[in-house]
Amino acid sequence: MFRKILRLQLAGVELTMALMTEPDSPEPKSKSQLKRESEDLKDLGETLISMSPAERSKVPLSESILSAIELAQRISSHGARRRQIQYLGKLLRETDAEPIRAAVDAIRQSGTQSTAHLHRLERWRERMIAEGDPALSEFVESFPDADRSRLRQLVRAAKKELDEQKPPRSARLLFRYLREICAQGTSIDPDQ
Repeated sequence: MFRKILRLQLAGVELTMALMTEPDSPEPKSKSQLKRESEDLKDLGETLISMSPAERSKVPLSESILSAIELAQRISSHGARRRQIQYLGKLLRETDAEPIRAAVDAIRQSGTQSTAHLHRLERWRERMIAEGDPALSEFVESFPDADRSRLRQLVRAAKKELDEQKPPRSARLLFRYLREICAQGTSIDPDQ
C-alpha cells in the first residue's frame, strides 16, 4: 500500500489527509477509453448482423442478443438501424464479449483458409494448362488417387478452349475435379 497526500485549505486552515490506496487497484478508465470500447462492441455487433445465420449459429449468443440482431437485419430505415446497433452494443457491453469475439475471429480465419485453399487449386489448374504433362505428373505424385487419364483429357480440352477463345467449361470441370481429389487427400502447394 502507498499513501496519497491530499491537502485542502479551507478558510485559511490547511488540512492534510493521507489516503491509503492499493497499488494493484486499477485506475478508472478514461472517458475516451470507454468510448473506444463502446465503438469496438458496436463494430462487433455490425459484424454479427452481417454474418449468415449458419455462421452466427457457431457464436455463443444469448437470446436477447440474437433477437436484437434479427430485428436489426429487418430494419431498413437508416436512423432506426443505427439506434438498433447502439442497443446491440449496449447488450454486448453487459455480457462478456471475449467468447463472442473469439468465435467471430475463428469464423473469419476459417474463411481465409478456405480462400487460400481455392487459390492453391487455381494455381494447380493454371500450371497444368500452361505446362502440361510435367505439372500433371507432379500433381499425380502428390495425389496418387487422381485419375491421370481424366486429368490429361480435361487439361487438353481446357487448352483447346483457351486457344479457340471459347468459354472455359473444361477449365471449370478441371477445377472441380482437382477440388474433389484434394478433398480426399492433403493439399500440396504447387509453388513448392
